Amino acid sequence: MATVSETQKTQQAELHGRLWKMANDLRGTMDASEFKSYILGLIFFRYLSEKVERSVSKLLEDDEHDYVSAWEIEDYREGLAQETISQLGFVIDPEFLFSTLIKKINDDTFDVEDLQKAINAVTESALGAESQDDFEGLFDDMDLTSLKLGRDVKSRSKLIAKVMLNIDDINFQYENSEIDVLGDAYEYMIGMFAASAGKKAGEFYTPQQVSKILARVVTLGKKDLLSVYDPCCGSGSLLLRVSHEANIRKFYGQELTSTTFNLARMNMLLHDVSYQDFYIVNDDTLENPHFGHETFSAVVANPPYSANWSADSKFLDDDRFSATGVLAPKSKADYAFVLDMLYHLDENGTMAVVLPHGVLFRGAAEGKIREYLIKNKNCLDAVIGLPANIFFGTSIPTVILVYKKQRENPDNILFIDASQDYEKGKNQNILREEDVEKIIEHYSNRKETEKYSHIASMDEIKENDYNLNIPRYVDTFEEEEPIDISAVMKEIKDLDAEMVEVDKELNAYLRELGLEEF
Repeated sequence: MATVSETQKTQQAELHGRLWKMANDLRGTMDASEFKSYILGLIFFRYLSEKVERSVSKLLEDDEHDYVSAWEIEDYREGLAQETISQLGFVIDPEFLFSTLIKKINDDTFDVEDLQKAINAVTESALGAESQDDFEGLFDDMDLTSLKLGRDVKSRSKLIAKVMLNIDDINFQYENSEIDVLGDAYEYMIGMFAASAGKKAGEFYTPQQVSKILARVVTLGKKDLLSVYDPCCGSGSLLLRVSHEANIRKFYGQELTSTTFNLARMNMLLHDVSYQDFYIVNDDTLENPHFGHETFSAVVANPPYSANWSADSKFLDDDRFSATGVLAPKSKADYAFVLDMLYHLDENGTMAVVLPHGVLFRGAAEGKIREYLIKNKNCLDAVIGLPANIFFGTSIPTVILVYKKQRENPDNILFIDASQDYEKGKNQNILREEDVEKIIEHYSNRKETEKYSHIASMDEIKENDYNLNIPRYVDTFEEEEPIDISAVMKEIKDLDAEMVEVDKELNAYLRELGLEEF
């Protein structure tokens, strides 16, 4: 009998195969960054529909009516709508449910405009409710009038119907598996689009193994956290990964790109996070922060590397940046994100951020900020070097910086060089489970291992002028085997003798052919 993990692998393979087939149905009509909106949007719409159906069935379990018949009675309809919006934040008319549209497809009466009305009805149902902001514009990126879907309504309807039937075939309710099938579908699709669409898509997707390291670091020794914050939350997957490691009461995030902002809200709802338990904002975190003086139990991020920002002098009076006396340079916002994150970190919280290696050694303003955080604030807890080419769209090596305002080990900083531990992949290198475990083991136990990790005293850091370049602390130099000069000289002598014999033989052949000798 197959083990649970083998069953999960089989189910995931089947699921991924179906998702890939869907992507191929749209491939050729548009590029990956465009068709992702349709597939993810339709998966999400099916999820919302089934959630409403389950909720209403529970409300009507002691009643003689089903959803359709109850909805036709005005008193029932008002009561069901009010209760469902209160619980879920939205409601869907039975005629607009995913299952209803599938019946129309099978009856050959479906029109893409039916789907447009259905998704409009979802967002309209939340108008005036507490959940309005969480549902407003959720499906804006799914343009069902796009000519790329087809030149007329009939051809667009045919293509969308094909995708919907594929989605309907997926069993989201495996009873013999612990996998989050719906969540896994979403994660797979996001990752697949990141891989095929390059850097643009990669900006909103952190590989799961890297997310796992960040999540485990910030939840170490804690199973219940009040809140988690990500200043550039992308699709929200990193926030959700933290919830795999601990019970999270509230999720907070800010995301600049509107398409990705919509994806993050969908991802939250799809993973059964209530609209009341997440607050995600569509805006520029550095230029227009939305969380005031709020602090959070855990802070995580994979910001865009060395991004541009205004570095306007007004930010010298911003509480997030003012203490350092300098601002991160215009062309490298890395430390601006670090300072924003630290500002929003609880006194007893932990923060983990992925950044390019340059933050470890670059000078000028960045050098001053780095020194301030180590010397004055003493909040840097660990530096973890990752392998190159593990992120979509960039091959550069990256580093995880771990910060705490109240450190258990204020006299030292842990350095881990995990740059050589990975599996080589076709497009990206891959962190294996054992690589993740090794990092976590060394971080949690503050363990020193030759050529892998080192606990550096604050004096060592000072002697290095607060330069954190990992090779200064973790010596990975491999001494070459001593060369036996006598043996090498004998080998050269033997080769010379062999060459003389070869030349003699070659000249004999040349004489036979009447050609000039060497």
